Amino acid sequence: MSLDNLAKYNIILASKSPRRQELLKELGVSFDVQIKETEETYPDHLKVEQIALYLCELKANAFKEDEVNDDTLLITADTIVWHNNKVLDKPADYDDAVNILKQLSGDKHEVITGVCLKTKQKINSFHVSTDVYFKELTEAEIDHYITNYKPYDKAGAYGIQEWIGYIGINKIQGSYFNVMGLPTQRLYEELLGF
Repeated sequence: MSLDNLAKYNIILASKSPRRQELLKELGVSFDVQIKETEETYPDHLKVEQIALYLCELKANAFKEDEVNDDTLLITADTIVWHNNKVLDKPADYDDAVNILKQLSGDKHEVITGVCLKTKQKINSFHVSTDVYFKELTEAEIDHYITNYKPYDKAGAYGIQEWIGYIGINKIQGSYFNVMGLPTQRLYEELLGF
């Protein structure tokens, strides 16, 4: 079953994430990539999914009216890692990545992706949440992962599809692809009905 209803749109994915690009391609969607640099800051009072939704809409709204044609469908997304009532951002450096992974070690955290679908006529934003459980990670495992995989572009300092996911994650509840950065099953349903 294909997304024939999207044929009338020129689809833009506003994400430089190679993982999001690959996942959208695997859904059978033809798209171009255009990125607008936006400062990913949000009001302090926002919590959990409100943050992911705010940020994906911020990315969509970075496109000016005259940059979006009548037949353009814009897709933006933002993924956050939520642990102990706070967001764990992309790590600034090696020490920050170690600190983040030590926090996640032996504990559960939530990965929330907000997705925004926007045309000139309408906007549809939604979020998907996945619970991820890490085993107790050793210092050697954390060092090996950061040194070899350099997860500085990843919220929560890890990619589930990388070595750390193979050896460190003992359970997830929810969408695996959501943890990679795009909740493909929910996105497919939303695009079908768009």
